[in-house]
Amino acid sequence: MSTNLYGEIIAILDFGSQYNQLIARRVRENHVYCRLLPFDISPSKLLSLNPKGIILSGGPANVYEKSAPLPDPGIFELGIPILGICYGMQVMGYLLGGEVTPTPKREYGSRKLFVDKDEDLFYGLGSRLTVWMSHEDQLSKLPPGFEVIAHTESCPLASIRDKKRRFYGVQFHPEVVHTHKGKQILQNFLFKICGCSGEWTMSSFIDYSLSWIRKKVGKARVICALSGGVDSSVTATLVSKAIGNRLECIFVDNGLLREKEAEEVRRTFSDHLHLNVHYVDAADRFLRRLRGVSDPEKKRKIIGEEFIEVFEEKARELGKIDFLAQGTLYPDVIESTSAKGGPSSTIKSHHNVGGLPRKMHFKLIEPLRDLFKDEVRALGRQLGLPERIVNRQPFPGPGLAVRIVGEVTKERLDILRQADLRVQEEMEKYEGYRDIWQSFAVLLPIKSVGVMGDERTYEYTVAIRAVTSLDGMTADWAKLPYDLLERISQRIINEVKGVNRVVYDISSKPPSTIEWE
Repeated sequence: MSTNLYGEIIAILDFGSQYNQLIARRVRENHVYCRLLPFDISPSKLLSLNPKGIILSGGPANVYEKSAPLPDPGIFELGIPILGICYGMQVMGYLLGGEVTPTPKREYGSRKLFVDKDEDLFYGLGSRLTVWMSHEDQLSKLPPGFEVIAHTESCPLASIRDKKRRFYGVQFHPEVVHTHKGKQILQNFLFKICGCSGEWTMSSFIDYSLSWIRKKVGKARVICALSGGVDSSVTATLVSKAIGNRLECIFVDNGLLREKEAEEVRRTFSDHLHLNVHYVDAADRFLRRLRGVSDPEKKRKIIGEEFIEVFEEKARELGKIDFLAQGTLYPDVIESTSAKGGPSSTIKSHHNVGGLPRKMHFKLIEPLRDLFKDEVRALGRQLGLPERIVNRQPFPGPGLAVRIVGEVTKERLDILRQADLRVQEEMEKYEGYRDIWQSFAVLLPIKSVGVMGDERTYEYTVAIRAVTSLDGMTADWAKLPYDLLERISQRIINEVKGVNRVVYDISSKPPSTIEWE
């Protein structure tokens, strides 16, 4: 989507920090649009975006190494305010004539910051702050034109500035919650130094997006794979709002959905939102393909291939369609870019970034590719989607197939659906439900001895998984109340035939993943 639609923008140059997405989120929380860009973007391309400011992110490298990622020095000649964070500060100092040297020992954790100049970047924040350090190098000599504006006991150049050129650097991380008043530091940069107005909202995003979609699509038709998840739901609703009945949605029931999910999706989008939804019942096809398959990667591949085949068949029935709408989000774009060789560590590659699949000759419409998940939820509310859709927890593309460890059969699917239904019903009553990233049941290929009604049983084991997370990239197991776990366990064992044991998964990500397969 063209950046100039958003008005003002902050450019964040990516040097590989684990906190890069967090920097972007902090900027957007202030209603200022921003984008993560390659660290080596050319000054001319950067200038074409007309950014109000530039943030140089942190990163794992050492600036004095031959392979260190360094920006084009021309960015410092553009007359645009710059904030360097950790490695970003070192890069700025190094390229502008300062010196960066290793510290006697790596500095990691909370430190007391003493503010020497309580203006611009530190305006209104007091003389002492608690900040979060994470570095093994630091600036040891100021570049010409710079002065120290804050220090710690072990880092004499903890924050610097060139007030005339509006260049600022902080050795700590203001974007993390461990830095007290970190949000205010970023606010001072955005508003006092860069002069941002803070007018980027979901309402303005809708206006921009509708205009962009209409211009890109013209009089053509668009197809969208609808899953019922928040991403595809918001995408379909937004595109429909832009072009009306020229959007055709295809909902493929692969037989791997949760209890009554297919009916709910059809009802919501056909009756409530009045979209053109073409329902395809392909449950038998998927189950046949999965027969005898236990390896999780093979299951994923089979499901993906079969979905594409079903989707293509239905798309051909609908006649000439030029565009494919996808619910690609900004983290998908960032992670897939990293997978192609950026300075960030590769986390995962997303199949939908760049097309579904490559052999399908559609032009792509990805109206959400600049948004994070929480922004998509806010957009969904603005578009009038039901809260049940907006707050829907992430659900894997292969569905329940990756929540059945081992072979997927109709019997096992029926058992898992009923167990998972009890989990969802009890979790939705829980007052802390909004804080849970995902909660679900997993059917294990384990049978154990039990006793019911004075009779011996030999039945399946169900594992309950509930995690908290900001973005799904890391997660901690949820500390659910014992009485809630007890209710879930009792209901599953008493109400779901074929299960006599329930266990709770208390592993975090990493080292475990959220899904079992």
